[in-house]
Parts: sequence; C-alpha cells; structure tokens
Amino acid sequence: MVKYRQNLLSKYTRESEKAKNMIRTVDIYDTPIIGVFATCTEDIVLVPPQTKPEVCTILEEVLDVRVVETLINGSTVVGALSRGNSNGFLLPYGSDVEEMQKVIGVPAGILPDRLNAVGNIVLANDSAALVHPELSDRALEAISRTLKVEVYRGTIAGIKNVGMAGVVTNKGLLVHPKVTVSERETLEEVFGLPVNIGTTNFGTQMLGSGLLANSKNFVAGSETTGPELGRIEEALGFLE
Repeated sequence: MVKYRQNLLSKYTRESEKAKNMIRTVDIYDTPIIGVFATCTEDIVLVPPQTKPEVCTILEEVLDVRVVETLINGSTVVGALSRGNSNGFLLPYGSDVEEMQKVIGVPAGILPDRLNAVGNIVLANDSAALVHPELSDRALEAISRTLKVEVYRGTIAGIKNVGMAGVVTNKGLLVHPKVTVSERETLEEVFGLPVNIGTTNFGTQMLGSGLLANSKNFVAGSETTGPELGRIEEALGFLE
C-alpha cells in the first residue's frame, strides 16, 4: 500500500517560513518516537498510513519534502524498516520494490540479509553509510549499489543498531552520548563530518528514534526539550 499525499498545502494552509522557524516537534500515531514510524531524505519523507494530515503538512513544509504514505512489508514501523538517501531506498526482504520505485521516483533495493530492519541497522547520507557490524558482504554490496555510497561496518556507543544510535545528514552528524573516542574517529573518517552528541525526547539517547532530519531542517519528537532542540540545531548546522 503506497499513497502520495497531494495538495496538502491547499487543504491545510500555513505560512511555510513560520512553520520552519517555529514548529520543531510532532507526534506520529500519538507517540514521539517519530523515527521508528517515519524516515526522510533530502526529497521524500515516508510515513505510515493514517498519519494525521496536519503532521504530514508540518513534515512537508519544515523538511521541504514530498510526503509518501506507505506500509513496509505490511508494517507501520516505516522508519525502522527502511533507509534511503537521494540515490535510492533500501527495503527488507519481501518488499514490493517495483511499486515503491513508481511512487518515490528513485531506485529501491532489497537488503539480502537475516538482519533486515533496515532503518535500525543502516546510518546513511548521500556520501557514505555506516552499518551493523554483522551484516554480510552481500548485504554491503546491495547497500552500496542502491544508495551509491561507500559502506563501512561499525558501532556507536558499542551499539550495533547504528541507524537508531545516530542521525546523519549531508551537513551534520549527531550520535549517542556514549560514543567512544575510536568510534568518533571512524565516524569522522566515514562521513567527513564532525561528531556531535545529543538526545531527544527528554533524554532518549537513541537519537534516530526521535528525530527526522535532512540538510534543510529537522523535526523531533514532541517530548524533546528546548535545550535538546538547541543542541540538534547546532549539530546539524542550522544556527546562523
């Protein structure tokens, strides 16, 4: 099931710049763990069906993206099961790749591995990807082919689910506060970005569960505090 929400702005009018400057937090399915239910790139945000129209409008305006409603393998946890960048989207085994490609307008590929909660185990931007250290060589080849990036195995704060332990855009990198010195060095080498630490949703250290971001802006879960928002804004390069 895939549905592209059209004409959201005509139905739910809002001044775009006002939204970008003021609206920083939302819920999806009445929960602040928005990164579990949604995922975004520079151009697209995938959300589960029946996401509130006003939330879709905020995401569309603030992130400057096209909103696509979809299930991944019949599940609403879209953010946990998919990961994309400007070049393509990775989906778990059994996904309808052809249908997804028609709607999102970029290539889609399958992650051929027993570890297939793609959003949990892949951290990627348009230049590189860090992945779960136990992913197979075949899986790394599929990731590289679909996302068109160099792929590296690694951990963040000793956590193998790197897709939820950090958030990376083409401008900034924000990770779990307990990231080690050696992991910092690896992350800086992989992405070519300085490593910053932070939290979302009043102290949640698994940043990917509570944050959607691209190089244009970000949206965090509704329980994210002012200081946390300020840290995200600084780390992802949105301070003047």
